[in-house]
Amino acid sequence: MISKSKKQGLIFIISGPSGSGKTTLVKNLLGNKTLKNKLVRSISFATRPKRSGEEDKKDYFFISERRFKQEQKAQNLLEWTKYLGYYYATPKDFIERQLDKDKHVILCLDLKGALTIKQRYPKHTVTIFVMPPSLDALLHRITRRCNKTKDEEVRQRLTLAQQELSAADRYDYCVVNKDLDQATKQLKGIILKEIMCLK
Repeated sequence: MISKSKKQGLIFIISGPSGSGKTTLVKNLLGNKTLKNKLVRSISFATRPKRSGEEDKKDYFFISERRFKQEQKAQNLLEWTKYLGYYYATPKDFIERQLDKDKHVILCLDLKGALTIKQRYPKHTVTIFVMPPSLDALLHRITRRCNKTKDEEVRQRLTLAQQELSAADRYDYCVVNKDLDQATKQLKGIILKEIMCLK
């Protein structure tokens, strides 16, 4: 557990339905000149297969379900979820090491994960929900990105997206990703404001 005796870094949690653009937005923030020395991206465990272009230990720690269960049993997971049949989790040690070094961590999580971490570190967690401009736009993004995705999986993603959208008001901030550059600028402003409030 992080020390409460000194200033700590912040955890910025970006959530949003599949196809909302949250992963691209996080990449933009990490590549921003003003933020790149302030933010560290958390790398999650994932039991799903690698997608084209992904790298182990860079995009995710790709592990077996057996290894996931071992990490879970050893209480090495800060939070975890099961999505479309695969497990995803945030390594606890990584997050706490960064916070103790006054680093700010950014990661993408679902609602359950966001609330779990917010509850654990209430004074050090900032939650931001990324909204698509509309459900039609979301459907277009999902089907365009996953042109080989089965119809059933698309339906599952849209059903889950509607559930996630209904919980957007539980976040500290909400950003509509209608224009990628504008949404990136808005997120950058939120992050810089929250970091300044620590000083």
